[in-house]
Amino acid sequence: MKHLTGVMLAMLAGAAAPATAAADGFPLQGTWTLVAADKILPGGERARDYGEAPKGRLIVDGDGRYSLQILKSERLRFATGSKADGSVDEFQSAVMGSSTHYGTIEIDRGNDLLVFSIEGSSFPNWEGTVQKREYEIDGARLSYRVPPRADGSIPISVWRRVD
Repeated sequence: MKHLTGVMLAMLAGAAAPATAAADGFPLQGTWTLVAADKILPGGERARDYGEAPKGRLIVDGDGRYSLQILKSERLRFATGSKADGSVDEFQSAVMGSSTHYGTIEIDRGNDLLVFSIEGSSFPNWEGTVQKREYEIDGARLSYRVPPRADGSIPISVWRRVD
């Protein structure tokens, strides 16, 4: 009987462990909505990078797999209604007005860095790269800085957890 009780307790403990691990999950797990997509200019001034009302979503699962989209609200619509028949201006607006990528994300707490391992991206040069971003998280608010661009500006993304 003691053996049977021990087996039952072990089974119950094993059944409870996955539920606890899933509840704890990855610290960034959840759905985030974009609050700001700005940039710091070389002179220190902060400016909008994706227009006045950028839209975006960051979704992170319990294992650190993520999908991220940032869109400029003021992108041109395609006059023909067909992406295949867009004008140069429409294509430029679509490409420069969006940033999307997916892959895995890790937290390097010792250096206050988010580490993105990018599998796919709207910017092909990012595919297969690992990118590190300084970050801050304060409750339901996440912000991070992208490394400086060639023009010296530093993009900043700010997200708010929605679930």
